[in-house]
Amino acid sequence: MPKNVVNPEFLPILEKMPSFDGLSGRSLPEVREIFMTSVRLIEGRPLPDVETQEEYVPGPAGAPDVRVLIYRPRVRRPNAPAIVYIHGGGLVSGHPEVDDPKCQVLASKMGFVIVSVDYRLAPEVKYPGAIEDCYAVLKWVHDNAAGLGIDRDRVAVAGESAGGGLSAALALMARDRKEYKLAYQLLIYPMLDDRTATRVDPAPDFGEYVWTRSANKYAWEAYLGAAAGGDETPAYAAAARAKDLSGLPPTFIGVGSMDLFLCEDLDYSRRLMAAGVPTEVVVVPGAYHVFDMFVPNAELSRRFMDAYCAGLKRTLGL
Repeated sequence: MPKNVVNPEFLPILEKMPSFDGLSGRSLPEVREIFMTSVRLIEGRPLPDVETQEEYVPGPAGAPDVRVLIYRPRVRRPNAPAIVYIHGGGLVSGHPEVDDPKCQVLASKMGFVIVSVDYRLAPEVKYPGAIEDCYAVLKWVHDNAAGLGIDRDRVAVAGESAGGGLSAALALMARDRKEYKLAYQLLIYPMLDDRTATRVDPAPDFGEYVWTRSANKYAWEAYLGAAAGGDETPAYAAAARAKDLSGLPPTFIGVGSMDLFLCEDLDYSRRLMAAGVPTEVVVVPGAYHVFDMFVPNAELSRRFMDAYCAGLKRTLGL
């Protein structure tokens, strides 16, 4: 796909962006370090009206405690809305600090208490380790709502890329287990379907930049511990595999027009609407994967964040 298709605002940083192409078990340690180094380049100053603390919450049965970062406004508000936030990194890299700037803005601008999950990564821990870690954090948020000062009826789940996929899976799991209710799911260019790793349709040039087809295939197989695209992939691993999407919370899905995940995200959006789930979809023209993370001040990045903040406000009554 020629670079003249990239929105001009996103072109200058493209040369400096890490590419995950050729990702393998051998290159993974280096890729993890490159990813974190590139993230450090975009870290902003801490917002003075937001406080951040680290906690360890009980993990799934028989598993270690789960590290979380909690962001909240310094001026506490009773019955605040909350977000369980899940970071990206292809299920094989990343940690909550990746989303520090975004979580600070959401806490400051919207008044959220945000609990960002440091879930276990593949291939060291395969499915269902990551999603069960996320569910354990959702449980902790509900069990500790009074201490956190949050409203149990206004708990959303949010994440980008792999974190968006885990967010969608967490919404399915919460619906099916019927223990906790989510008020909203914010899915930012979510990684929803392992079958994308095995097919090239409808546009072979999607995913040329940043998160590529080869990286996607490695990551899914590292997480599943099996070939991507097989018949046995569970819906809690790849949310697009769920046959029934009814009863899920109101949803925002946003993705760039050049993202490898464009087709799977639009298909999931269509299926959510068909199942009667209130769903908003935003496609950002000329945007590649994680465009907003690396060019947060671009006009299209700001408009993108404004769109999902408006969805959160509208649905949660902020």
